Amino acid sequence: MKLVGILVVLAGWLVAVVGLGITQSTGARLLLAILGFVICLVGILGVLNKAHMKNAVWKA
Repeated sequence: MKLVGILVVLAGWLVAVVGLGITQSTGARLLLAILGFVICLVGILGVLNKAHMKNAVWKA
């Protein structure tokens, strides 16, 4: 599950970076950057956090 979370975070980063080369429009770049940021947050807070909480030290 941690690997899936890392892949989701990398996919979000990739969306933001690829958005720079796709268009010259500032609005489209902003939209793609925000979309990449949201995807990264889902990967970090949604997937990676759940995987970490499953094996947390204080739950032993």
